[in-house]
Amino acid sequence: MSIEGQFKHKIGQLKGLLKSCVLCPRRCQVDRTKGERGFCCLSDRIMVDCATAHHGEEPPFSGIYGAGTIFFSSCNLRCVYCQNYQISHGPTGEYISERALAQMMLNLQNQRCHNIDLVTPTPQMPQIMEALCEARQEGLKVPAIYNCGGYESPEIIRYLDGMIEIYLPDFKYGISEEGFELSDAKDYPQFAVASIVEMVRQVGDGLETNNGIAVKGIIIRHLVLPGRLSNSIEVLKLIKKHISTSITIAIMSQYTPIPAVAHHPELGRRLTRQEYNTVVEEALEMGFENLIIQRVDEKTLIPNFRQEAPFDWRG
Repeated sequence: MSIEGQFKHKIGQLKGLLKSCVLCPRRCQVDRTKGERGFCCLSDRIMVDCATAHHGEEPPFSGIYGAGTIFFSSCNLRCVYCQNYQISHGPTGEYISERALAQMMLNLQNQRCHNIDLVTPTPQMPQIMEALCEARQEGLKVPAIYNCGGYESPEIIRYLDGMIEIYLPDFKYGISEEGFELSDAKDYPQFAVASIVEMVRQVGDGLETNNGIAVKGIIIRHLVLPGRLSNSIEVLKLIKKHISTSITIAIMSQYTPIPAVAHHPELGRRLTRQEYNTVVEEALEMGFENLIIQRVDEKTLIPNFRQEAPFDWRG
């Protein structure tokens, strides 16, 4: 069977899972082809909020012309503090066909974007992969980024072998109770470890670049939460123990309270420089070799998906 035939076969298998959905660890087992809705509240149709050249991703992804970011609606986590809550906490957006999504990818390439950055693709993976393969057949050359929350099933990620060039998973929680409290996912740590191990098996634990732009590999993101440093340290310990100290970790300082947690005793405030520096220092002491670090500032960093340019901080 040709490579193209293999991909089509895998996509067919993935689409078959929509009849009793087990695309993520929640394993809702609803028939999405008949309109049944599970945790993500999505049917079997693609729902997209927007597509844009995004200059706020990590430098190897944003480059000069931006990441070709496609924001898919809803999520399989719905973290209580999510900065993208306008689109991640429910199915708000526009239904489009696989054909239209393929054209969207090609349009981003035509805008000179360095990649196709698929944000929260997990609940819509089969349809997205079908569109990606169609776009490849029509001339899409830039790499695809699987930009996910880290709550993945490794056996599902295995289907993506050869179709995805770059993985960009979050590793949100190293403590099960944190995952339960903030994302209703007590089993988050075990699935994050297992799925990232599978991602590394596919693309290695490094990041290959061409003129500073990523072409293959993986970066793990970790958002440091205020008052939850023990969680961050446990995340680092799990990565060191089960994955690699050579892997690139983006330690993120951009946490900004959204209205839903404005009065939370810990999550209702910004991260302090001391908290952030403590996590960075712990990572260095553990022997992590490749860190992407950020400044800690007081800018409002919540995108507004109700405006044409969601990441225009000037509103």
